[in-house]
Amino acid sequence: MIKKSKKENVNVDYGEKTLSATVKLPSGSEFVLDLDLSHTIVPAQCKTVIMSTKIELKMKKAEAIRWSSLEAEDDIQPKPPTKNDKSSDLPDVHKYPSSRHVGKDWDKVAAQIAKEEKDEKLEGDAALNQLFQQIYGDGSEEVRKAMNKSFVESGGTVLSTNWDEVKRGHVDCKPPDGMEWKTWEK
Repeated sequence: MIKKSKKENVNVDYGEKTLSATVKLPSGSEFVLDLDLSHTIVPAQCKTVIMSTKIELKMKKAEAIRWSSLEAEDDIQPKPPTKNDKSSDLPDVHKYPSSRHVGKDWDKVAAQIAKEEKDEKLEGDAALNQLFQQIYGDGSEEVRKAMNKSFVESGGTVLSTNWDEVKRGHVDCKPPDGMEWKTWEK
């Protein structure tokens, strides 16, 4: 969080397992950061971003794993899990694209949303529209064909689910009581 740094005052060197940064401060002193990293990085894909409020050091990991710490611990090398290790039975939840400790069961979320939509109490046109969507979604192929054909051929005034009746011929327009159907010419 070094403010108002200039590009010429910032020097960062990325190594495969090291990071070295030197920043000349406005006061004339130097800030130095030398790290031995716990895992390898890809130096060619690392970058330094200098902003008015801070300096960001973005390092590209060589492996898509969760690092338990940024710096390497002295003389302690991480060991691969063994077959007897209880943690190896757990799903590998620390692989990218997320490093969250707990995975999300998206099928469960989708089922919950569907249940909430089904239980939602609608009124008026929304309830009627939902009813037609449910009939169409739950219906057989013949019910869907009958609904599509009757609606299109009648100009939206008839909606039938009886395919045996609809397949015989053209579905005539039946406007609501007190209304008149007009065809528009171009």
